[in-house]
Amino acid sequence: MLKNPKETVVLLVEDDVFLAGIYQKKFEMEGFKIFVSNNGEKGLADAKKKKPDIILLDILLPKMDGFAVLEALKKDPEVKNIPVILLTNLGQKDDVERGIEQGAADYLIKIHFKPSEVVDKVRSVLKLKK
Repeated sequence: MLKNPKETVVLLVEDDVFLAGIYQKKFEMEGFKIFVSNNGEKGLADAKKKKPDIILLDILLPKMDGFAVLEALKKDPEVKNIPVILLTNLGQKDDVERGIEQGAADYLIKIHFKPSEVVDKVRSVLKLKK
């Protein structure tokens, strides 16, 4: 059953302050609760602390890259079932395959998706989640 967006918590791990602000505004306008972490280490810590419903994860991050964060999340029994969507500008086939192999629910290339489409993607991934 689809949760009410008001109760849905999104964790965005994104070091680009401008971009994070755009996504944050869009998700809030759509009624989601959103937290932003500006580096990989903080993103991993916030995921464990806040237990969001879904994580949007950049790959090129300071302190710990997105692949390392994803790997750590998937190894941790407390957070391994939280869906992770990689949201990045790395569009190489190898990167996409690596992300999916590591357990990402989806792989979105930032320049190909408007914030509203990212919100729609989050909705569709969460609809599948029980």
